[in-house]
Amino acid sequence: MKGYSPKLPLMLDATDGFRLTKSLKEVVSQNLKMLILTSPGERVMEPEFGVGFYNFLFQLNTELTRDRIRERIMKQVRTYMPFVRISEIRLGPIEGLGIDENSLGAVIKYSIPSTGDVGILSIKA
Repeated sequence: MKGYSPKLPLMLDATDGFRLTKSLKEVVSQNLKMLILTSPGERVMEPEFGVGFYNFLFQLNTELTRDRIRERIMKQVRTYMPFVRISEIRLGPIEGLGIDENSLGAVIKYSIPSTGDVGILSIKA
């Protein structure tokens, strides 16, 4: 079966050679995760690309820091993934994901209006 792009991390697959993303929802989820985890300056020819989520890892866990992360996520999604709508960003302690006050974690609820798909991306650092 054809796919849109390789799934990351790359893994061999008996059918396709490498595992592939087979739906637009999978592609958007993977690309959103990469946008959030990539640090600005890390991507070649796109020095402004990325939220740099891990750059906030040793910052004080305050509302100001969480607001900066939210703002950065929203700005990057508007710039690089304007076809995605973020409905909620939860940062900080999140029960059920093992994210306590000593961890950096995010749950991002989003939708793709053109397809009607909705998704949730969870990140724990």
